[in-house]
Parts: sequence; C-alpha cells; structure tokens
Amino acid sequence: MVFVSEIVTSVPTVYSTPLQEKVYQVLQELEIAFQRVATDEVITMEDCQQINERLEMEMVKTLFLCNRQKTNFYLFVTRGDKAFKSKDFSQALEISRVSFASLEQMTEMLGTKIGAATIFSTLLKEASNVQLVLDQDVCEQDYYGCSDGTTTGYLKLRTADILQKFLPYTKCRPKIIEL
Repeated sequence: MVFVSEIVTSVPTVYSTPLQEKVYQVLQELEIAFQRVATDEVITMEDCQQINERLEMEMVKTLFLCNRQKTNFYLFVTRGDKAFKSKDFSQALEISRVSFASLEQMTEMLGTKIGAATIFSTLLKEASNVQLVLDQDVCEQDYYGCSDGTTTGYLKLRTADILQKFLPYTKCRPKIIEL
C-alpha cells in the first residue's frame, strides 16, 4: 500500500530534482492552478490507484520510447487504463516499431527516473529532440494527472491549461494521434 498525503495547492518546500523545481516555477509563472499530493515512491500504474482516488481523476501513462537505432525518441502520453501496443503506436506515426528507451537515456534526456516520466520534461533543453505524442483521448479529458518529475509527487491540472498554456510556453508542438 502506498502512502498518499493530503491534497495541497502549494509548491513543495524542498525539491528533489532540478526538474521538479522548474515544474513548480513554471506553474506559478503561468498561473496554472494545481492540486498536489506527496506519496511514497510510486512506479507502476497500479500504484497510482490511491492517487487517482485522492485526486478524483485518472493519472496519465507517460512512456519514453525510441526506435531500434536509438536515434529518434518519443514521449507518449495516453490514458492510464489503456494498454500500450507498440504496433498501433508505430502505425499511427507511420514509423518502424519502437521500444522502451533505456533508464540512462531517460535520466539524461528527461531528467527523471522510471516511474516519473512526465510531460514537464519538455521544459529541459536535453528533451528538445524528443517528439511529444499525445493520445487524443488524453486531450479530451477535463483533468490531466501526472508526476511532477519525481516518483513521490503527483499533480492534478486542467488539461486545457496543459494544452493552451504549458505547451505553448515550452514551444513544444505535440503530435496528436488516435489509438
């Protein structure tokens, strides 16, 4: 069982990673409202169930993928309850099959570790060559739930704020696909 703290709307007093600090700075700068919970370490979507219940929403599933040559990288965001099928993803993008990028690549390019992949990594210059891919289903949800760049902090934000404020701020142009 994962411990999940009470919901708060303020930034943490101590940051675990440079990415986490940057996330909260940008949310404040863009005046994006959020709810936050602190947890024990969460790695799997099953671990997110208590977070979903506490925040009254569903966390997204964020996957860091690459081609066989490890020259093209994709940050794919889909619904947490949706099974990932490499074949369907590859067909939607009209690319050859993809696999999961390595832990080392995730750390280097996204500033996170396994379990903490997040759309907020688009704030990092190291992620500039990573193609953000959003599942259309995620874009249609009222709320967007994700990691704050750590495996112990999770946010609930309005999806419209992610799409209309955050992504334009990062100058990241996501590819939206239907799966």
